[in-house]
Amino acid sequence: MANPTVTAAGPAAPPTPASGGRDTARWWRALPVLLLGAFLPVLDAFIVNVALADLGADLSASEGQLELTVSGYGVAYACTLVMGGRLGDRYGRRKLFLIGLASFTVMSAACGLAPNVATLIAFRVLQGLTAAMLFPQVLAAIQSGLEGADRQKAVGIFGLVVGSAGAIGQILGGALLSADLFGLGWRPIFLVNVPIGIIALVLATRIVPETRAPVASSIDVRGAVALAATIALLLVPLTLGRAQDWPVWTWVCLAAVAPAAIGFAVSQSRMERAGGTPLLPPSLIRLPTARLALGTMLVFPVAVGGFMFSLAIVLQVGHGYSPIRSGLAMAVAAGGFLGMALFSARLVARFGSAVPAVGAVIFAAGVASLGAVAAAAGASLPFGVIVVPLLVLGIGWGLVLVPLMGMTLAALPVDRAGLAGGVLTTALQVGLAAGASIMGSILFGVVGDHPSSDGWRDGTVAVTAVLCGLALLTAVVCARLHRTIART
Repeated sequence: MANPTVTAAGPAAPPTPASGGRDTARWWRALPVLLLGAFLPVLDAFIVNVALADLGADLSASEGQLELTVSGYGVAYACTLVMGGRLGDRYGRRKLFLIGLASFTVMSAACGLAPNVATLIAFRVLQGLTAAMLFPQVLAAIQSGLEGADRQKAVGIFGLVVGSAGAIGQILGGALLSADLFGLGWRPIFLVNVPIGIIALVLATRIVPETRAPVASSIDVRGAVALAATIALLLVPLTLGRAQDWPVWTWVCLAAVAPAAIGFAVSQSRMERAGGTPLLPPSLIRLPTARLALGTMLVFPVAVGGFMFSLAIVLQVGHGYSPIRSGLAMAVAAGGFLGMALFSARLVARFGSAVPAVGAVIFAAGVASLGAVAAAAGASLPFGVIVVPLLVLGIGWGLVLVPLMGMTLAALPVDRAGLAGGVLTTALQVGLAAGASIMGSILFGVVGDHPSSDGWRDGTVAVTAVLCGLALLTAVVCARLHRTIART
């Protein structure tokens, strides 16, 4: 399989023998800047969660408008990730990274300065589109710029950064709200991206090398539109349905998801058989390891996204936690995740692909114990009783997500690194967004419009049961993936 050509942004240093022709040292210098391009989009998908109450009060926003502030970003982001990866393959990943980073920074400033909620929603949609240009280039650059042990190590760091970004978003959001910098209220949760983005942009122009696919393929515009429509038909009604009491249009959209997905798959298959270059080649999904890995990358993020969203709501609304105290609770889970993510490579080296299956069971145990203590606590939930369950589920989280990303990328072709990164991150983002929407609908549906302590207990139990089911399903699929890898 041919490797992509790597051209430096400036004069190329002599390739080192260990890199197989690649300037490995330069790629490691560029990695921290690239990882900022992965961290910021995921951070912004979650940082707004803890600020919704303040944002609604300041802008006189309805519940539906607040949900659009969250979902507008997530839907636009998820719908265009694969296209962002393909554009990087064709026109250069460094070029798309710089364009995406600059645009994301501008849109972050626009969100922070928005005068009303309608303007904020519009800028959040545009911010999601810029994130989709930025994020896929990171994995694509890692895949094409490094190889062997260097690539595995970089992918592990990438998984650690992406996995922790959502939790850090809620922690940082709580801290910024509590600090109320310059009396700006919620606005710093967006404005904080501006200085970071500017610094990253200056560094990226100097140290990030250029890569692109060895053969420039045409862009499947029809496929991109069809995929975006399919994802939107799923995520928009899931996000807005509960707030609008599930009107007819939401059920029509959900019923159309399966036909739209089938139509997209058929059109992609026809294009590939005709010798074209479809947006998502069916031959990619027919690889057993790729199919199972991507399936797991859809299921487990639903559990993670649902957990992060429901935890913030249950703690802040159900048990009266402040945003910063809720953020500290998430920090415990993030600590478990980070600690185990750093150690997971050694476990995978020793026990192989069985590690994510065990991690999923540990995650389920942590969620079950957290749900049990929260349901038994009544109106008052002491911080001390949730520390151990949060730590346990964080450990399971780290054992699943980081190794699974590495296995998914290993199953996808290196010569189409942008496509591989776009497909993986689309699965991740769709899962996270769907998880938050699904768990939010279940939680508020059980709690009702006039919540009591009994309502919050019942809602917590319902969400816990679904999250545990998703985690155990992840364990089953991971076990099957382990057997498939063992046979190859």
